[in-house]
Amino acid sequence: MGPGGRKAPWLPDRFRAGECGREELQRRLIPLQARLGRLLRRGQENADHKPAGLCRELRRWWPSLRTFARVEGAEPTNNGAERALRPAVLWRKGSFGSDSEDGSRFAERLLTVVASCRQQGRPLRAFLVAAVEAALRRSSPPSLLPAGQGG
Repeated sequence: MGPGGRKAPWLPDRFRAGECGREELQRRLIPLQARLGRLLRRGQENADHKPAGLCRELRRWWPSLRTFARVEGAEPTNNGAERALRPAVLWRKGSFGSDSEDGSRFAERLLTVVASCRQQGRPLRAFLVAAVEAALRRSSPPSLLPAGQGG
């Protein structure tokens, strides 16, 4: 808790807001990382296999859990990814998924196109029309990579 019993600002939020620098972020994460590391090591020995497995999995990904503190531009949360996946999750819930492997592949590819176009601010309809026209002409399809990064 912070002063006056209020919740203290989350350290990565303070970093993102420019209230502390990367060196301070890394320095202040050291005791938190040490404590979490100890808890994960202890958790691996839990008699219940589910929490023990979770602790083993988190230890396996341990270096990745601190990427945001080391790498410029890396986000400390997966909020962007969660927001990008939300339309696909809602579609799957509303449509009850697919009954075939081919249907699943089609849906995942189309949802990837939708998310990529949205993220890049590209018009979805124009991309789909270009893709269908390319298929009919048996030519190369348009690239989903951002402009200047791909074929």
